[in-house]
Amino acid sequence: MTVALDGFDVKILRTLQENAALTNQELGEHIGLSASQISRRRQRLEQEGVIRCTRVSLDPDALGLAVIAYVGVTLGAHSRENARRFREMVTAMPEVQEAHTLTGDVDYMLKVVVKDLKALSRIINDELLPHEAVQHVRSSIAMETLKDDNLLPLS
Repeated sequence: MTVALDGFDVKILRTLQENAALTNQELGEHIGLSASQISRRRQRLEQEGVIRCTRVSLDPDALGLAVIAYVGVTLGAHSRENARRFREMVTAMPEVQEAHTLTGDVDYMLKVVVKDLKALSRIINDELLPHEAVQHVRSSIAMETLKDDNLLPLS
């Protein structure tokens, strides 16, 4: 369901995407609304699910998480039960930053962040491949990150 947004809402969202730590006062000064107007709009955007949460963006390298891998997973048998079990496993893994169901040759694509290749090997060989629903796993390691801002394109 698409939520109706006016120009001020879009400005609020665009600004918060860049810096979610801004207070309502600071945000209001930037956009041209009072802090109370910002507060009401922000609360409405949260209640309507447009703003899902507020997060801090951490630097993986600074935390010793040097390997980013994209792991394609193909299930052996496609059933609701296999998909459910796989989904439960993946959502419980803190190393999996993103998990997407895909069309085409691969059923799932996982973005995995770990400290080294040994940790990636452990995830693939000890967690993914032994899972009863998994038939095939294929990984690609990111050599360099060119863009990682996760900012949605707001018009």
